[in-house]
Amino acid sequence: MRLNNAIINISNLRLRTYIGFNQEEKEKKQDVVINIEINYAVTQSVLNDEISDALNYRDISKKVIEHVEQGSFLLLEKLVADVLDICSQHQSVNNARVTVDKPYALRFADSVSITFEYSAEKKSSLRLLGRAS
Repeated sequence: MRLNNAIINISNLRLRTYIGFNQEEKEKKQDVVINIEINYAVTQSVLNDEISDALNYRDISKKVIEHVEQGSFLLLEKLVADVLDICSQHQSVNNARVTVDKPYALRFADSVSITFEYSAEKKSSLRLLGRAS
């Protein structure tokens, strides 16, 4: 069997963080729901069950959890960009997509969400985004 790419999905990671710029939002943690999709190159060593080159989704989720739960964010965009940066650090990542929902952010909506995407072909745009935040 010949594989080139694999996709890891981390679905509905429910965390609590300080998110928003209103005084109440700065003082009380709120729920966020994070969905991550990582497209990465599959190597022969991974197919041979060798963990040295594998993309470890547990490590990624632990880093995301730590960053989000210990962080404080004025804008949802900053939170999404930070999580995307964590997800795109491994050298085999070709593309990544992160969506963060902020439940009950609007009175008559279930949630508000923002999605950012990363492409290894466009690394410079992610660096610029990081500097702008």
